[in-house]
Amino acid sequence: MEIRSYADYLRALDDDALISMFTHRPDLVTPVPPDIASLAVRASSAPSLARAVDALNKWQLQVLEVCAVLDEPFTEKDVTALTEKSALFILPGLIERGLLYVDKDGMRTPTNLKEVLGNEIAGLGPASMLKLKLKKLDEAPAAAKKVLEAMVWGPPRGTISDIKKPSVGVAWLLEEGFLVPFNQQTVVLPREVAIYLRSNKVHRQLEVTQPVVTGSKRDARSVQLAAIANITTFLRWTEEVLNYWAQEPASALRSGGLGVRELKELSLHLGVDEVCAAFIAEVAYVAGLLTIEADDKILPTTQFDFWLMQSASARWQALTSAWLISSRLPGLVGKEGSKNVAPLGPELDRASATSTRRLVLNLLNENRNIAVETEALYAAALWLAPSKRSGGLQKDYLLWNLRECEWLGITGQGVISQYGIDFLDGADCSAIDSDLPKAVDHILIQSDNTAIAPGPLEHEVAQELALIADVESRGGATVFRFSESSIRRGLDHGRTGDEIAKFLAKTSKTPMPQPLEYLITDVAKKHGKLRVGNTASFIRCEDPALIAQIIGDKRLEILGLRRIAPEVLISTFDAAEAMHILRSFGYLPAGEDAKGLLLSGPRVQRAQGRARPPRIIGEYEKPDELQIENALRALRTGEKSSRKQSTMRNIATEALGTLPRTTANETLELLSDYLQNQPNKSLSIGYADNNGLVSHRIIDPLKLSAGSLLARDHATGEVQTFRIARITGVAAL
Repeated sequence: MEIRSYADYLRALDDDALISMFTHRPDLVTPVPPDIASLAVRASSAPSLARAVDALNKWQLQVLEVCAVLDEPFTEKDVTALTEKSALFILPGLIERGLLYVDKDGMRTPTNLKEVLGNEIAGLGPASMLKLKLKKLDEAPAAAKKVLEAMVWGPPRGTISDIKKPSVGVAWLLEEGFLVPFNQQTVVLPREVAIYLRSNKVHRQLEVTQPVVTGSKRDARSVQLAAIANITTFLRWTEEVLNYWAQEPASALRSGGLGVRELKELSLHLGVDEVCAAFIAEVAYVAGLLTIEADDKILPTTQFDFWLMQSASARWQALTSAWLISSRLPGLVGKEGSKNVAPLGPELDRASATSTRRLVLNLLNENRNIAVETEALYAAALWLAPSKRSGGLQKDYLLWNLRECEWLGITGQGVISQYGIDFLDGADCSAIDSDLPKAVDHILIQSDNTAIAPGPLEHEVAQELALIADVESRGGATVFRFSESSIRRGLDHGRTGDEIAKFLAKTSKTPMPQPLEYLITDVAKKHGKLRVGNTASFIRCEDPALIAQIIGDKRLEILGLRRIAPEVLISTFDAAEAMHILRSFGYLPAGEDAKGLLLSGPRVQRAQGRARPPRIIGEYEKPDELQIENALRALRTGEKSSRKQSTMRNIATEALGTLPRTTANETLELLSDYLQNQPNKSLSIGYADNNGLVSHRIIDPLKLSAGSLLARDHATGEVQTFRIARITGVAAL
């Protein structure tokens, strides 16, 4: 009986078979192994087999599980006996992936496959060591049958009170060998018994076909309108988040990520829930538009400025592409039981995130005419990806991906949009640019200190308006509200009262009401009256009454103020903290530099370092045809080299006893003789390394020079220099 190793099987495969195997399992050639033996080790390793198993659908996995519980070698007839005839169409695919291999006597599985599939494959226990009379099971007592019914479909382990005092049914089963004691309180059902009781089947139900994905119809135009609205909204959200943190950077936690308070502030600023706010920040983070600085400040990068200059379609594709390949799951933020999970933190990485995302998108693409039902989509996804490594496909992951697809505009009303289809196909998404609502360059100021933007604003107008007004509501038209704090924010960013008034008068299609004019004038008049600098900090004011008011304000005792001049106070707090506290109690200070000049420059900040997007834990990308051909060529070359080196080692080993021990002078004479009289003769030499260990080389001598021999080493194919003093002996081959 011939039993070939897995490496021997791989050596016998032709190029087409290896190319097919590498196509299904790209990790086998990433990087390219040096020879077939190394390929066999990698292909039969647990991590590689786990990836290959994860790529199987439910029916393929069931057939593989049947193969794994059969005694090796097994035949096609053995497999169909435990499944059905259609399993014959599955076996070639499993062989093609290297999950089965063919021997002269039948089929076998790679060494670690059973370990990858689990200790109790398909709920079956270990094989019995005894020859069982399974027909006796038909005559089992009622008590024994009750025990068997509880264990037949798994798990194959049962708990009893004491193996020495079993119940009547258990005692009969133990006596007949139909149960095996595992320890004092545990018994195990042998594999043969379970298969017999399952009517000679391994699985309760064979899942041969994929469940049908059902759903409801949607109007195509409505889907596109909903999708473009989602795209517009998401681009605006991203820009708002980055502009917000450019002005008021958030601080990261020491453990990494965004704190609960900062996330809540961000969600209030955007007018969305915290889960959505976390997702927006995460997408910007993985796209490199956002980074965490060494001082734990969260700031937009210079890449954000380049991103703003791109077209809407390019901006959307940059965000969506980063999301697609990311191994992070923003949906974990806020999930019950995951209190320590923070946006931008290290806890969001999941190995199955990318594959689950692609699976959901593929199913949406295949069912592009309906808004799929969640349960039907989940059933189809479970069939396509049993996902053994992660313990089964998580339903939460699927629901989060559907929600994120809607936020991004890949779907509209639950149906994949044309933009999403183009994106998945790698086509140009420039249709987004033409379908987006036209940007408007004006607002409509109302009498209640609000302004309405009747559409998406042009970038410059939106940026300026964001400085002097707060968003009150969003939708088809955005409502902005002017307040004392928002006008003060504009003044803090270097705008004057006159500049704000001129901007609003120029931008608004309606006249500016008097209450808003008075508000701007009043705040501008107060702004900068009080100035703060560093001593730790000083507070200077030309109005003695205001100085007296501050000193008398008990709420400001925390500042530790001391009057050093009629118009000057000093504080133990630095300037930024002092200004924050004064503003929180209704005062309107402005910053001042060492020369007494008002600090009114823009405060928009950018990260000093480069973007450091989080690592991506993803699956290996499918190599293209050229990459596979190059890998195959390198593998074949490496195999030839390994075989040649092995042959050379064997020849050298055989020659070991025939190598004479010669002095350096004798060795030199012998080499000279061979070079003069037999120049094409290959020689076997002993050569000592720096530690005195002698190795044997097969060489073609070329030249003697200055106490050294120049020769071609057969093992490496390279010309090398050998010192005569280290050659221990010479023999002709």
